[in-house]
Amino acid sequence: MRKILIISLLAFVGISCKTTQNLSNRSPYAKMIDTSVVLSQSVTGMALYDLGEKKMIFERNAERYFTPASNTKLFTFYACLKTLGDSIPALRYEIKSDSLIFWGTGDPTFFHPDLTSTKTFDFLKSYKRTKRFYFSDGNFTNQYFGDGWSWNDYNGYYATELSPLPMYGNIVRVKVENGALKPQPTIFENSFYKKDEGDEIKRTIADNQFLYPKVILQNVDYKQDIPYKTSAGLTQQLLIDTLHRNVNLLKIPVSANAKTLYSTPTEEVYRKMMQESDNMLAEHLLLLCGTTLKDSINSSFVIKTITEKYLQDLPDASKWIDGSGLSRYNLFTPRSIIKLLEKIHAAVPEEKLFSIMAVGGKSGTVRNMFKAASNEEKPYVFAKSGSLSGVYNLSGYLITKKGKTLLFSIMNNNFTKSGSQVRKEVEKILMQVRERE
Repeated sequence: MRKILIISLLAFVGISCKTTQNLSNRSPYAKMIDTSVVLSQSVTGMALYDLGEKKMIFERNAERYFTPASNTKLFTFYACLKTLGDSIPALRYEIKSDSLIFWGTGDPTFFHPDLTSTKTFDFLKSYKRTKRFYFSDGNFTNQYFGDGWSWNDYNGYYATELSPLPMYGNIVRVKVENGALKPQPTIFENSFYKKDEGDEIKRTIADNQFLYPKVILQNVDYKQDIPYKTSAGLTQQLLIDTLHRNVNLLKIPVSANAKTLYSTPTEEVYRKMMQESDNMLAEHLLLLCGTTLKDSINSSFVIKTITEKYLQDLPDASKWIDGSGLSRYNLFTPRSIIKLLEKIHAAVPEEKLFSIMAVGGKSGTVRNMFKAASNEEKPYVFAKSGSLSGVYNLSGYLITKKGKTLLFSIMNNNFTKSGSQVRKEVEKILMQVRERE
């Protein structure tokens, strides 16, 4: 009798699963995916979750792993929410006799060209010139590039190196003024050399020599951000040039008596990271979590700690490698991203959360999608995109016309068509979701 009951139960579960799968297959969203010429040769996964009802309402390949690209920043954002407070920890420091010893935390805001905080500079400048300054990178155990990053992206603004005390966003921002190059920081003024070919500035891979084509000097609107090659020695030079005083180098761990200087409000940095998909901010925010947890600037340590402490209940184990999503080694499933979105929603008041995410038709990487039909229509998509070659994903929150809040994750991998075509298909599907649910 017991065997019969077990067999009957297994049969019921099998029928139930098949019924759910068949309902998903008959969904209009399944039909849109299956009949799409754009998506026909690639792999698409989708999960749709009703936040009010606490139930999944559609899944297609939701259990399969996809390269997430910048959807990885959702994981970094959550790590920060569980680790950092209201302000960025900018420095760890100790005053000993006539000396100031300080350690970086990974804070990306120090002279960042698109952020406005001056607290670190003001703090360092406030000490009397009789004090001896020592900078130590003894708490930095990370690589300057993330695992799985493409080495030939080193010249791209989106692939800045990782360092314990980033300055100027770890980039050289170059403009053309009166037919001459104007780099910032100015310490690089004598590091530019003419070349005959090309249409952009190219840094040599092993050092900080920048080769530029003469043709760009005729373009008054020319601007380029180029990552510089980081090192403790260069950080020392930048500090000396900025503070106009001598700075010595040490390599010692953070003192048990070290204090913390705080700088920028975290919300301001989160907003720029999430809306503009800023890789430099994402990577260094993840490193900041390590400083907060253990005075260790190491992304692998943070990922392991956050995963073990807060992400054990994801439907599928994540393969989380870096902070930004540049790594092709990252792998997540759509249904795990849904669970993460639910966790984030529970951790942040909705109004604040939606202001941090990219807003459809308004801001960030979705400013040209989901545009309102009229001036009276409120934004209804708050999301994080993720793009690499052959990858386009969009995950976030959608308010339907009936006022429901839905969590969605649509992941597209291995396509050869243009990313703009895939974006339009994703937008089309989500517009249908908004109308129907």
